Amino acid sequence: MSRKSAPPNPASSPAAPVANPELDAMLARALRKADVAAPADMAPDKQAPEVAEVEVVDPAAQHCGYVAIVGKPNVGKSTLLNALVGQKVSITSRKAQTTRHRITGYRTVGPNQFVFVDTPGFQTRHGNALNRALNKTVLGAVADVDLILFVVEAGNFNLADAKVLDLLPRNIPVVLLANKFDLVHRRGDLAPWLRSMQERHPFAEFVPMTAKNARDIQRLFGICAPYLPQQPWMHDPEELTDRSERFMASEMVREKLFRLTGDELPYTSTVIIDKFEQEGQLKRIAATIVVEREGHKGMVIGDKGEKLKRIGTEARQELEKLWDCKVFLELWVKVRSGWADDDARVRSFGYE
Repeated sequence: MSRKSAPPNPASSPAAPVANPELDAMLARALRKADVAAPADMAPDKQAPEVAEVEVVDPAAQHCGYVAIVGKPNVGKSTLLNALVGQKVSITSRKAQTTRHRITGYRTVGPNQFVFVDTPGFQTRHGNALNRALNKTVLGAVADVDLILFVVEAGNFNLADAKVLDLLPRNIPVVLLANKFDLVHRRGDLAPWLRSMQERHPFAEFVPMTAKNARDIQRLFGICAPYLPQQPWMHDPEELTDRSERFMASEMVREKLFRLTGDELPYTSTVIIDKFEQEGQLKRIAATIVVEREGHKGMVIGDKGEKLKRIGTEARQELEKLWDCKVFLELWVKVRSGWADDDARVRSFGYE
């Protein structure tokens, strides 16, 4: 005599995901827009096409607001800012903590002026004076903005991401920007990932994208625009950043320093501009690369000075391209032991 199977016990059965039509609609809408906005024949590194600018806009119709770009170190925030502004205003490298300052970039599109704020990646591993200053910059940047773009790698979320997310105020709308979407091979995996993310924070929007894709950048402008308050523009529509040429010179040297020394050189190295002079169509610049140890000095200088020469050459070439003029750049290397642990010296080097 066969024994009848007992009915399944609901208490012992694995719980099925709770249906969330609103969340499913958000995912479907975001993926559909991503597919339309990023055609296969669009090269991801192609320069963003010019967005039609409105020459004259009635102040009563203007919208303007602050949009903060936040995330853990080395997640693509500076690349995103440069793409949004349409010009390099924030340096990039593989080394974490490349961005050390609050970098503001502007873009005026039609009646909307976006004031994008790039921030250092929030540092949790080391508590020295430099990192305390960088973290203070992040907290200050998100305190008074109209919208926050929380940048993560699509499909990924770890402890470093979580610590940044915990810093975000609950009274400001946050867009979950899933960067490097082109590296996701199984888009079906994004549904449970998005559900888990939405449980962590009530995100206003979900935007899967690739920061180097021109179509995705155009799409992001449209997503951010409704969050800008109606008010007159804060900046001339031709302006791109609040940072000076002197600052850009130091940053460009630091970018080449990090790119050409790789992981050998500690991220605490910095660059100080000693002289910045304009002589007709020539900019004459003298800068000092500051390192913490004598051994680091040798890494920067290289065999017979070849590494330092290459750093200077690549920085000069990029500055000439940026400013469309001739640049004379002279570099020195000095050792300042323990500067990153000295609050006074950190401030003297421009980190507030």
